[in-house]
Amino acid sequence: MKPTTANVDAPAPALAPVSARIAWCEEFERLLVERERDLVAAVRADIGKAEWETVTQEFLPLVASIRWHRANAERLLAPARVGGGPWWLLGQRHWRLRVPVGRVLVIATWNYPLQLVGIQLTQAVVAGNRVVVKPSERSPRSQRMLLDLARAAASAAGLPPDTVTSAEATREAGRELLERERFDHVVFTGSTAVGREVALACARTLTPSTLELSGRDSAIVLADADPKLAARSIWHAATMNAGQTCMAPRRALVDRAIYQRFLDALRPLAASARPVRLADQSMADRCVQLAEAAVQAGGRSLGGVIEPANAGSMRPLCVESCPRDTELFEGDHFGPVLAVVAVDGAADALAAHRAVGQHLATSVFTGDPSAALADAAFIAALGSGVVTINDAVIPTGHPGIAIEGRGPSGWGASRGEAGLLALTREVACSATARRLRAPLDEPDARGKRWLRRLGFGGRDAAGTPSAAPDTHELPAATRR
Repeated sequence: MKPTTANVDAPAPALAPVSARIAWCEEFERLLVERERDLVAAVRADIGKAEWETVTQEFLPLVASIRWHRANAERLLAPARVGGGPWWLLGQRHWRLRVPVGRVLVIATWNYPLQLVGIQLTQAVVAGNRVVVKPSERSPRSQRMLLDLARAAASAAGLPPDTVTSAEATREAGRELLERERFDHVVFTGSTAVGREVALACARTLTPSTLELSGRDSAIVLADADPKLAARSIWHAATMNAGQTCMAPRRALVDRAIYQRFLDALRPLAASARPVRLADQSMADRCVQLAEAAVQAGGRSLGGVIEPANAGSMRPLCVESCPRDTELFEGDHFGPVLAVVAVDGAADALAAHRAVGQHLATSVFTGDPSAALADAAFIAALGSGVVTINDAVIPTGHPGIAIEGRGPSGWGASRGEAGLLALTREVACSATARRLRAPLDEPDARGKRWLRRLGFGGRDAAGTPSAAPDTHELPAATRR
């Protein structure tokens, strides 16, 4: 089915001033805080998330992002003068203008039902777009309530009624929107498999997209790291939100020199873990099955006996000495199971990490963070859009930091300055003076010699000084 192009040539809607969009941020934040308990209850009803987890993992990052946009949007979206032009553009002035892309579709995910779509919605509105949100079928209550508050804030700020609209919270609704309607940008958060379908649908209409897909990433613990700090940070990241975090580590690659001390610090955490509820029984079953298969292949359960999943709940698991050829090591699961492997130095850790080609957020634990940050070759070799030193996941909550996947982890930036600007387009504008203008007519031979010497810095095409280049022939070095 071909998408409609009815809105392609339609008159562009009036652009609300940045001040009105900032006012929307203020009102949206106020309403969120006012309805915090109702939203917490809705999240619990949708995905079973505990109250304090919702406050810390959903509200705090979302409110911080809204405040960051209030403080920075006007500066980031303001016209910028472009200097440094060549001499032959004398009499011209140039600017970069940021304008909205137009109509943005946000296909929401369920694992962080307020934070993720809330930040994407904030960036789209602050950039001046009209936004259509397709809520997740797994978290309809909480996201409907969030969108109701966003619409109420738009009304209070004097934004047009169609600034924020929504579709049904079904998979079919997302497909129909992509097939039937025309958007100027699509933002999708979810699995790599569904991300490919979205990318194909966008390709048919040449629609730009931001795909925030999953990672299967590593935590690398170098020989000089603090093993207790690393164990606690990695276990927290691997089990937070019931392990349903795209940037959580799937495996810990620990230098053999501190491997035993790392295990000693990790063992009591795994042994005392309480059952957590996943999105559904099938996800929990898969996590348990992968852990059992890794143990059968030679790994060892660090927390004791592996218990079967029950009604979508499971006890977080850790398999140490996990064979590298197991599915658990590959990390294609979405739940609280961590593979732990001993490595022989940084090169072996990097090789094991790169063997699994889906990187979004990699953690590195070291006693010398400055040296790690200064090693650009090592950081680049990790292949991730986010690298955290001596921590995992939590630093990604900084509202000014962008997240950008590569390959199977997606493409395009979300959050931070890059995410905001991605929902705008740059318009190059110039103004030329009436009198001081570059001549349009071809100059005489003397003028050509003068312009060549001025334009090429007194050098000929071969790069050697030229006193008076011939205007009728190219230099010998360029003849054929």
